[in-house]
Amino acid sequence: MDRSETPYRRVGSGEPVLLIHPFALSHHVWHATADLLSADHDVLAASMPGHWCGERIRAREVSVAAYADGLERVLDGVGWETCHVVGNSLGGWLAFELERRGRARSVTAIAPAGGWANPSWDELRLGAIFLGLAPLIGLGRVLGDPATRIPLVRRQSLRLLSRDVDAVSERDFRTVVRAATHCSAYLPTEWMGLRDGGIRGLGAVQAPTRLVLCEHDVLLPVDRYARRFLDELPSWARRTVLPGVGHVPMLEDPQLVADTIREHVGEVVAGKSRGHVR
Repeated sequence: MDRSETPYRRVGSGEPVLLIHPFALSHHVWHATADLLSADHDVLAASMPGHWCGERIRAREVSVAAYADGLERVLDGVGWETCHVVGNSLGGWLAFELERRGRARSVTAIAPAGGWANPSWDELRLGAIFLGLAPLIGLGRVLGDPATRIPLVRRQSLRLLSRDVDAVSERDFRTVVRAATHCSAYLPTEWMGLRDGGIRGLGAVQAPTRLVLCEHDVLLPVDRYARRFLDELPSWARRTVLPGVGHVPMLEDPQLVADTIREHVGEVVAGKSRGHVR
């Protein structure tokens, strides 16, 4: 198997940190951040089932629970009983699910998904956005890498993910397109969101938690999609806003994201964070 198609990437040594990517992307979106963290952390960036490089999953089985099952198999495979869990968007939702299962020493949830009621206009709005992107994803699947040289594809692919599109490297942009066009769970995940509703159990979170919101998030605007997290997480959970970035901040500012993760993990290890550390 080609290195770029392995189900996860592991670098560094130190405190174990799991990085979980957003919906329709892959572990590649974390590579720059993982490299920055690897100086003092054992970093594992893994692709969830049904996504590029992840294990296969049947459409009817797609769910948050099934995605978490797949990630737990990765953790078991590398011998990690617990770790610091970091997730972005759908990955943030899964970080809370792994915390519920007792696998998280801490949680860093970056612009987490799931903060909607079921049914709601916010839920339908998000579904409509992803359905609207489906034709572009189909075009990318047909054209392959040449699709990444089409300005419309670049602009439409990145405008929902990044505030500063020009800050995203060509390599990262190509992996975004490849991941989206190889996401076999794309439509099943859309149905999952409508079928199952949003996140539950935020008030029961025990692990030290940092909720990280992005100032210029146009996919999940803070005022519409962060309210449940702000209201329902325990009062001791820390809240942070990353300035100047969009929904997937590691694409445009991996240093900022790495510094945020390092700070939170460091506080947990030093015993300076509230919550139950496993």
